[in-house]
Amino acid sequence: MLQPSIPESCGAMFPTKTDKARDELQGGQRTLSQRERALLLMADGRRSMTDFSPLFASRTEAEQAIQALVLKGYLQDAQTVAAAADPIRLATSADHFDGKRSLATTRMFLFDICERMFVRRDPKFALQMRDALREARDRDAMLTIAALMLTEIEKTAGPERAESLRERIDRLLPPAEVVH
Repeated sequence: MLQPSIPESCGAMFPTKTDKARDELQGGQRTLSQRERALLLMADGRRSMTDFSPLFASRTEAEQAIQALVLKGYLQDAQTVAAAADPIRLATSADHFDGKRSLATTRMFLFDICERMFVRRDPKFALQMRDALREARDRDAMLTIAALMLTEIEKTAGPERAESLRERIDRLLPPAEVVH
């Protein structure tokens, strides 16, 4: 069995639950303290040490608790998990989309992007984008909103991430109508 790797400093770690942690959180099984269970509940792969520190007297104590849960197999680093999954994702996901292209599908995808990328980082921008999406009624309006969102994503997550989302949006949007 592989030993979990612990980053030298948990400060850059974004802990996420393992199957063992999910089992612990199911009813009837309680082997951890209330504080450890609270850590498990919060560990979603998006929260960093800064988010966990208020549960403890010091940041060092929080790091030690997370390291202990990693060693016991309850937590793992979300970034490590994602890096390990990348070859699988690349090999199996040419991301074929065989569904019907529609503005509704595109709108839902853009709402999802808005929630995942902006709600916590820039709530005001997220609110503006949600309002704009609610009002968008045609392909051009969707493309305008998508362009605004992708510009922000490129600034924060990089051009590769923005390009992958741009390609996905292109596959979801209905084709442009050709006027003769």
